[in-house]
Amino acid sequence: MFLISKLVALATTPMLWVLLMLCLGCALMRRRPVLARRLILASTATLLLGGWAAAPEALLRHLERQYPDPPPLPLDHYAGVVVLGGATESAYRWEGTLEPQMNAGVERLTTVLPLLRQAPRLQVVFTGGEGEYFGAGLSEAERARRFFAQLGVDTERVLFESASRNTYENAVFSARLAGVNPQRPWILLTSAAHMPRSLAVFRKQGWNVTPYAVDFNAGLSTPSWAKNR
Repeated sequence: MFLISKLVALATTPMLWVLLMLCLGCALMRRRPVLARRLILASTATLLLGGWAAAPEALLRHLERQYPDPPPLPLDHYAGVVVLGGATESAYRWEGTLEPQMNAGVERLTTVLPLLRQAPRLQVVFTGGEGEYFGAGLSEAERARRFFAQLGVDTERVLFESASRNTYENAVFSARLAGVNPQRPWILLTSAAHMPRSLAVFRKQGWNVTPYAVDFNAGLSTPSWAKNR
C-alpha cells in the first residue's frame, strides 16, 4: 500500500508529465512530426499552467474551504485528538542540531498546546513514522516528541505512533495503540488541504472523527480577478 501510494503520487506530478511529453516529442520529431509538435505544445502548456500560481492556488483553495477555521468544540466530549505527521523536516536535517527543524505545517503541532490548555485531560495521539522512500534516522514521532518537549507539552501524556508511512497506515496503526478506541469521538487535526483525504481515510477505517483543520495557505476568499463580473 505504501509503495502504491508513492507511485500514484509520482504519477500525478505535473512536472513528470511535462518531461515525458517533451522527451517523447523530441524522439518522434523525425518519424511523426505532427504528433511530436502536439506533444511539445502540450508539455509547454502544462508547464505554463502549472507554473501559473493562480492555478494551483485555486485547487488549494478548493480543498481548504471545505473545512474553514474550526468553531469552538466541547473538548470534554472527545476522547482525544489525533495529530497527523507532516510538520517536521526530513530526519537528516535534524542530525547534529538541537534546534527543531520544522516545515510550513508546524501549526499541526503548535495547535496542540492551546487545546491542552482548554482541556488538560485530552488524550493526544501523534502518528507519523517516515513517509519518504528511503527514510532513515529519527522517526517523525521522535522528532515531534522533541518539539513537543520544547513547547512545554508533557510528552508522557502523548501516545506516539512511529511505524506509519502514509495516511492509511496513520489510521490503522493508531487504532492499535493501547487505550485507543477509534469508535469513541476523536478530533482529527491536520492541514486544511490534507483534511478531505485524511478524514475520508480515517472514517473508512472506522474512526469516529471530527475535523479540526489548521495551516491554511491559500485563504478562504476568492480573489477579485476570479469572481464573476
